[in-house]
Amino acid sequence: MKLPALTQAGHGSTAVVLLHGIGGGRQLWAEAGSDTVRTLAQAGYRALAMDFPGYGDSLALGPPEMDRMVEAVLALVAHLCAGGPEVPPAEKIVLVGHSMGGMVAQEVVSRQPPAVQGLVLACTSALFGKADGAWQRQFVADRLAPLDAGLGMAGMAQKLVPALMAASATAAAAALAQQTMAAVPEASYRVALAAIAGFDRRAQLAEIAVPCLMLAAAEDRTSPPDMMQRMAGRVNGASYVCLQHAGHVANLDSPAQFNAAVLDFLHRHFAPSDGVTQE
Repeated sequence: MKLPALTQAGHGSTAVVLLHGIGGGRQLWAEAGSDTVRTLAQAGYRALAMDFPGYGDSLALGPPEMDRMVEAVLALVAHLCAGGPEVPPAEKIVLVGHSMGGMVAQEVVSRQPPAVQGLVLACTSALFGKADGAWQRQFVADRLAPLDAGLGMAGMAQKLVPALMAASATAAAAALAQQTMAAVPEASYRVALAAIAGFDRRAQLAEIAVPCLMLAAAEDRTSPPDMMQRMAGRVNGASYVCLQHAGHVANLDSPAQFNAAVLDFLHRHFAPSDGVTQE
């Protein structure tokens, strides 16, 4: 499979792959957004943010069905492990998945456990909503209502984004979140929503055998902290951190907190090996 579009920096032996949510894109991890790519690179890691199939510059990879998204991640992991003439192979791979990206990360680890050595699951879930079917159908209908009404992605973003962000989010962060969601092709959004609507990896949580951080946000109403804490309790040895004054898009509205939590996890389990010294 052709590699997804990437934003990357750093040359550490541990590669950290950043996976975006349903209304996101790799640009949210760049300097104008959370600045996670640069922050991780400066700390001694190789950081890569990817566009899922159907998003951004990965449109040619096809629609964001779950299988395609998983295949795109695995193609990138294989590429990193193989290395190249001027780039040594990555010794370890860590996935950082936000929201839908966290679901894809769980799916990757469930399907090919040896491919990944660490997980950060941020503002996500092991199950899409409640397990009665009716809740999922209503959620999907509510999310698609602005599109079905002809408002387009821009109109939906204007309605949806404020509820996804913390009360303290800056105007610039909110504007970037809306701009990014508005740029997602409507067809891609519809397919991605269908892809996660049937997601259920609760039974596989206990099978996760790599260091794992469950990263929640205190003001997240989509993936509430108590739910993420219960997820952490089902993963052997998982850490749980709840970011204060942060919403569902915690990486964007509280980037300093978010990046610090990710770095703390990485330093504890995947110390930089390229000579970078941490204070």
